[in-house]
Amino acid sequence: MTGSGGFQHWAPGDHVLWRYRGNGTGEVHICRPVTVVQDTPELLAVWMAPGTECVRPVLADGTPVHEEPLATRYTAPRTTERARWFGSGVLKLARPGEPWSVWLFWERGWRFRSWYVNLEEPRVRWSGGFDSEDHFLDISVYPDRSWLWRDEDEFAQAQRSGLMGPEQAARVRAAGQRAVERIGEWGAPFADGWEDWRPDPAWKVPELPADWDRTPAHTAP
Repeated sequence: MTGSGGFQHWAPGDHVLWRYRGNGTGEVHICRPVTVVQDTPELLAVWMAPGTECVRPVLADGTPVHEEPLATRYTAPRTTERARWFGSGVLKLARPGEPWSVWLFWERGWRFRSWYVNLEEPRVRWSGGFDSEDHFLDISVYPDRSWLWRDEDEFAQAQRSGLMGPEQAARVRAAGQRAVERIGEWGAPFADGWEDWRPDPAWKVPELPADWDRTPAHTAP
């Protein structure tokens, strides 16, 4: 990692952690080792390769979270487990201070499928990577420029379960509307050609460290 003018950034090929903390708990419950593609004051781009060992939340008995009925999905006891990402790789793009990141998904053979706008807390940079908090509501965007809301039921349930108050929910919805405006304008990153990007074949899959849930010693803007 290098820095100038107070801005610390990683070089292409560096390995960092992209993490999410539980809503209201501050504890890391999602951790994904990724490879830096680009890290500038304007844009962060990282690659999560197929086969990456990640940390994900599960119910206390090991049941996948999405199998729990919606009414108790956010109140049932949870733990975390290590698991491999066996789907196609994911390219994640984020602009500093923006309350969402944009993920690119491909089918086999690098056939581009869609963008995914993940509404989240602006990422906090620390010595080992980036931390955020997921905001439940998401947007899928397709090559024909159509789009649709995702997980509105989970967004509503998170509010009923007390994970998100009315003021925060309003901010998240407003952020989603701004993202929709960006889609309508076909602004960055949708018009930037990232769907044609490919990872360096020499890159190794990052390893999940034993202390993946460590508390950052310090943060940087």
